Amino acid sequence: MFYAINWFLSLALLALWSLACWGAHAVTVWVVSNAGALAGGSVVTDTVLVPGWLKAWMPPELMGQWEAVVSSLGPMVQAALEAVPALAGGVTFLAWALWGLGAIVLVALAVGIHILIALAKRHGGGNGGAGGPGASKAALAR
Repeated sequence: MFYAINWFLSLALLALWSLACWGAHAVTVWVVSNAGALAGGSVVTDTVLVPGWLKAWMPPELMGQWEAVVSSLGPMVQAALEAVPALAGGVTFLAWALWGLGAIVLVALAVGIHILIALAKRHGGGNGGAGGPGASKAALAR
């Protein structure tokens, strides 16, 4: 029974890990593929980084400071955005590598728990441990 619980939980964790890695990969690929939208200048950067609902709650002074910061960082952002498409191929490799490492760790953990269960069964005895029917016969024989 403990073997089944161990492997069921381990496979469920592996499925959740796979889903998390897939989701992170999908979001990362989406960000990389849409990085060119930010290259349109400070107007596009303002609309992407500060949503309209947030602009309504921001004081005008803070909005002015925000625009000054974004415009001063424009050249650095432009250089970074030009380098992003070159990283697109590495994202998939990185996602597979991280998934593989996580999967190996989860399977090793499941095998380790499996071995611990087997050792506990062997050490405790297959007949229910020290309080089983065989123990009472041995105590009476003494």
